[in-house]
Amino acid sequence: MLALRMRQKDSEFYFVSYRAEDLLRRVRFETRFYGERGEVVGGDAPDDDGAPKEIDDVERFVREIERSSGAFQRELNRRKVRQIRDFFRNETDQPVVPGAVLLFTSEELKFSPIGQYEQMGDLALPRAPFLIIDGQHRLAGLHFYLREPDADRRIEVPCVIFDGKTADFATEMFVIINSTHTRINKSHLVDLYEKIEWGTDPHKKLAARLVRALYEESDSPLRYHVNMLGGRSQRDMWINQAQLFGEVHRFVTRKESEAWTSDGRGLSRDRAYGFLRDVLRAAKRVFGDAWGDNKRYMVTRDVTLKALIRVAGDVAAKSRALGLTPSASAGAVEAALVKRFEPWGALAAEFRRDGFYERFPARGQVERVEKIRDRLRRDGGL
Repeated sequence: MLALRMRQKDSEFYFVSYRAEDLLRRVRFETRFYGERGEVVGGDAPDDDGAPKEIDDVERFVREIERSSGAFQRELNRRKVRQIRDFFRNETDQPVVPGAVLLFTSEELKFSPIGQYEQMGDLALPRAPFLIIDGQHRLAGLHFYLREPDADRRIEVPCVIFDGKTADFATEMFVIINSTHTRINKSHLVDLYEKIEWGTDPHKKLAARLVRALYEESDSPLRYHVNMLGGRSQRDMWINQAQLFGEVHRFVTRKESEAWTSDGRGLSRDRAYGFLRDVLRAAKRVFGDAWGDNKRYMVTRDVTLKALIRVAGDVAAKSRALGLTPSASAGAVEAALVKRFEPWGALAAEFRRDGFYERFPARGQVERVEKIRDRLRRDGGL
């Protein structure tokens, strides 16, 4: 395959022109599963009479796309795919694939220069299909256009190929591209902060890892109760990933939290997680039956959990006065906080669902979170 080799900084990539039908045989469509509100991804809502809608080829194609926790592409937008298919079908005076499609293979492709041209040569094909970094909707639309009997079979697609990098490189490229001109699900970006190696604030990366730990560690009071992208069933979820990330990021960027988020080697996931875990475990112990899936209380709802993470920052700010140190023995911080938070046990009645919004009146969630935080801070002697 004839290719033009380009170099920028430490990266090397190739420009190629692919015949559309050949390219579609060499790419893999892959997407992450969202389902944040419990919807079934890959199916349309029923008609008003309750009967399921008839699905077309686009819908059927999207249903068949692989969904896995290892995928980094966003969910296909059915309407966008149909619009692009119609663009290919109807537009004759414009190029049908404007802009290059970005592809990735983890294989290191062999490049053989032609004669005296160091940048131009023959590029070997990868054994496995390409991942699509950017252009998934364009190729899906092209896929359906080429299935029509009168489609133009001579279409060529400009492509940029990245090879020989780690899988994280493709994820990094995707984040950089889609966090600028394209709006994607916020939890999707949070989910990817864990994986990228450069190009992001280290505090965001730490916050993403802490959210992951709070979701999956066996000693976390929030285990499996965070509505994670690509996570478990939507039952009994207390707070979504993006909401929790915002509060945890606020905590790790507070100057007063440094002693609990860093060690001698820099930012520490283990130290920061241990502190947040102990604060939440202490809260769980003092709130008693009000903590958990008890529908009569609002203790483990997003508004209160956000306030508790902010209180964790307040505890960190006063940790020296409270006699708390990161070097304390296992369980010591939690035990000390249980004594400090003991008045919250009597406060649990204030968190009954009935009348909760009247007891914590506010113009919106932002103000209500602060009111709950102030109440917890005051009753906890902070």
